[in-house]
Amino acid sequence: MANGRERSPYVELERSAWADLADDVPQPLTPADVESLRGLGDELDVDEVREVYLPLTVLISMRIRNAAELWRATEKFLHEPQPERTPFVIGIAGSVAVGKSTTARLLRELLAKSPEHPRVQLVTTDGFLWPNKELERRGILDRKGFPESYDRKSLLRFVIDVKSGVERVEAPVYSHLTYDRTDEVVTVDNPDIVIVEGLNVLAPAKERGDGSPGMSVNDYFDFSIYVDARSRDIRRWYIERFLKLRQTAFADPASYFHRYSSLTDDEAAGKAAELWDTINWPNLRENIQTTRGRATLVLRKDTDHSVKWIRFRKA
Repeated sequence: MANGRERSPYVELERSAWADLADDVPQPLTPADVESLRGLGDELDVDEVREVYLPLTVLISMRIRNAAELWRATEKFLHEPQPERTPFVIGIAGSVAVGKSTTARLLRELLAKSPEHPRVQLVTTDGFLWPNKELERRGILDRKGFPESYDRKSLLRFVIDVKSGVERVEAPVYSHLTYDRTDEVVTVDNPDIVIVEGLNVLAPAKERGDGSPGMSVNDYFDFSIYVDARSRDIRRWYIERFLKLRQTAFADPASYFHRYSSLTDDEAAGKAAELWDTINWPNLRENIQTTRGRATLVLRKDTDHSVKWIRFRKA
C-alpha cells in the first residue's frame, strides 16, 4: 500500500479529472466536423471531444515524441545512421456497436491537426476478412468477425510492412453495403501515424503447427485502445442501430441486408436480438472482451454512450 492506496500498474481517472489534463488545449473541430465523424447511434458531441479525446491525443503525441527521442538515442548508441523512423501504429479494438469506428475516425482527424504528425491514415481490419465465397467454402460465413474469419497472415504482413518502413503498403477494402470484400485497395503512403481498427486487433498470437508461439498484430502496435461498455448496453445499442439501418443502408436494393428493410419494428428488433445473442455476443465474450487487458488504454462508456472513465498503463 502507498498513501493508503493499493499499488497498480494502471492509472484510472474519472472523466472530469481526465479532461483537466488538457484544459488549455484548443478545440480544433467544429460541431459540423464532429457530426460528420459520428457513427450511427453514437452520442458524440464537442464536449466529449474536448473532455475525452483531446487529452487522449495529447497523451499519444507525447508517446510519439518519446518514440522519436528513443530512435535518435538508439542511432547515437549504435554510432551509425539508422533507417528513417517508421510510422507510429495505433490499434483500436472493441465490440460491434460500441463506437470504436467513431473513435478511430475522430483520432485520425485530431492527430492530423498537429504539425508534428500531419499524415495520419486509418485502416480497418474488415478488409482482411476472407471473401464470402471463401467463408462459405469453410462453412463459417455465420462466424464473420470471429478470429478464424480473417486472413490473419495478410493482416500481419500488412502491419509488419508498415513497421518496417515500406513507403507504400496496400490494404483490401470491405463494403458494408454488399457485406463482402471488394477488389479495391487503400494505399498507406509514407504516413506518420497508422490507425488499425477492428474487433480482434488485440488478440494474442496463434500457436504455430509445431507448438511454437506465433506473432500477433498487437506485437507491432505502439499504442492500443479498447473501447468498452457493459454488454447489456452494447446489445441495446446494436438493436437500436439495426432499426436505424433498416431505414437507411438496408433500404438500398444493393444491400446484402435489404431483406430486412421490410420488417416491422418488432420483427426487426427480434432479428437484431437473435443476431446479437447467437453471433456478436459469443464473439465478444469469447474473443474480444478477453483482449481488453492487453490495451494500453481503455475508454469505458456509460449507458448513454458517453465515456465515463479512462484507464491506462503507467508504462
